[in-house]
Amino acid sequence: MQHFTSVKDAYNIDKLVNEALLMKKMPYADKHLGKNKTMGLLFFNSSLRTRLSTQKAAQNLGMDVMVMNVGADSWQLEMNEGVIMNGDKAEHVSEAAAVIGQYCDIVGVRSFPGLVDREYDYSELVLKQFMKFTGKPIVSLESATRHPLQSLTDLITITEYKTVKRPKVVLTWAPHVKALPQCVPNSFAEWMNQADVDFTIAHPKGYELAPEFSGNAKICYDPKEAFEGADFIYAKNWSSYEDYGKIISSDPAWTVSMEKMKFTNNAKFMHCLPVRRNVVVDDAVLDSDHSIVIQQAGNRVWAAQTVLKEILLTQMRVESPYLF
Repeated sequence: MQHFTSVKDAYNIDKLVNEALLMKKMPYADKHLGKNKTMGLLFFNSSLRTRLSTQKAAQNLGMDVMVMNVGADSWQLEMNEGVIMNGDKAEHVSEAAAVIGQYCDIVGVRSFPGLVDREYDYSELVLKQFMKFTGKPIVSLESATRHPLQSLTDLITITEYKTVKRPKVVLTWAPHVKALPQCVPNSFAEWMNQADVDFTIAHPKGYELAPEFSGNAKICYDPKEAFEGADFIYAKNWSSYEDYGKIISSDPAWTVSMEKMKFTNNAKFMHCLPVRRNVVVDDAVLDSDHSIVIQQAGNRVWAAQTVLKEILLTQMRVESPYLF
């Protein structure tokens, strides 16, 4: 594994999941792999679970960790090339990323979309510039279009809690008070389309994801129909892809309630967190035995640790090929 930015970097998702579940039982078994290695975590946006779980994962592998809030702890970075830098950006990513690459062995980058210019957001400029100039493996800590560490976590959690061989997994849109990106639903759909699950995406009309992400998923515009017989309900809000970044519905009928959960096969409720109580999901669901959001968040450590282990092993093969 050279980088980790999407499911395309995961050569075998079943192997990654099994490795993560094994690591959960023996979290410090590979602590020698990260000795004298440093991970840099760069945050252009707020984070709780991603920041702490990735830091914990790196430390479990014996790595030192440096964390920076870009723009608050550092200079504002110019991402575009060939520009005249006479504005508010004091440093170009070409220098900043290259310098970070001098200090770190693996670099994690988190950057959200602006939800104004779809073409710009979906170009993934920030992530691609760090991949271009850092010269070190890049791990996406969430980007404009994907959140692969969250999606690997979700697959780990589904594998851990499933009670049937091929569970029905439903990604359901839910209302929210502000426009949110498509990163998590895009990524979740991308991973579920590669997994051995019966996958449905449910949302009001107008909230269709980009076809390259929705893939072969069943699309449903009726929440009750979608919930029928489901084993897992994954709730997440996202803004419109076609009418980019816009809220075109706030229909409370899409809030996950105990009434809707009755249509399921005693489904487990999942959410990436943070979650707006009684907007996205009712208290009654979130505080019930259906909910595994805390266990899901706990698995963020094992998803990140598995990815970092794979990257460290790849580095070792390059640096010391005679050992392999």
